[in-house]
Amino acid sequence: MKIIRYSHEKSPPKYGWIHEGKVGALSAAPFGPFHRLEPNLLLENVSLLPPVVPRKVIGVGRNYPQHAKEHNAEVPDTPIIFSKPATSVIGPGDDILIPPQSNQVEYEAELAVVISKRGRWIDILKVDDYILGYTIGNDVTARDLQRSDKQWTRAKGFDTFCPLGPWIETDLDASDILITCRVNDEIRQMGSTREMVFNIPQLVVYISSIMTLEPGDVIMSGTPAGVGKLEENDRIVISIEGIGELRNQVKLEERHI
Repeated sequence: MKIIRYSHEKSPPKYGWIHEGKVGALSAAPFGPFHRLEPNLLLENVSLLPPVVPRKVIGVGRNYPQHAKEHNAEVPDTPIIFSKPATSVIGPGDDILIPPQSNQVEYEAELAVVISKRGRWIDILKVDDYILGYTIGNDVTARDLQRSDKQWTRAKGFDTFCPLGPWIETDLDASDILITCRVNDEIRQMGSTREMVFNIPQLVVYISSIMTLEPGDVIMSGTPAGVGKLEENDRIVISIEGIGELRNQVKLEERHI
């Protein structure tokens, strides 16, 4: 099932599902009991929002060997994790804003995991019970600030630096799916999740041994090689097999200081 968050005309945001090009509402958020209401709106007539409103977004660094190599970094022995603030999340069609503090903002196409229920010290045999589904993410990064700061909070944390969408796919085998990133119709990234250093179950187990995962939390699972700089007016399309496409465009943020 494809789960979305959407608005229609002036109605408040709500969760819904897609069936044959139409949207039906869900009776409640998809992290507990709910039922599907009749699809009565055309998908093209609703505005898609970020498919989830996470309390926290956990990123994973250097989880593809070739991406580590392109940065002259070693493949880690244990997952490298970091946080992106919830305020960095935007949805499909929203603008990625290049902040005035950076001269090198880059895209990072990623498979994003959406957590379904609260868990700590999750057993690897029960990981599927804690995953609602998967969506597409872009771990936008101010690479120059990442290098100068020697840590990643500022570089990963600007508003608009975490596009998610277009929906959550609940039925997906994430072990070997293709991730592709195009900028202005040019292929920049192409890789498979089978190349991950740490697979999805390992990441969920590891992260839950450190912090409690809560419904709606998002784990960004790392990016394949081929990351690169974004420029004003770029159009970026990230495709993940079995999910769909996340489309965003790039604008310059005005300086307010």
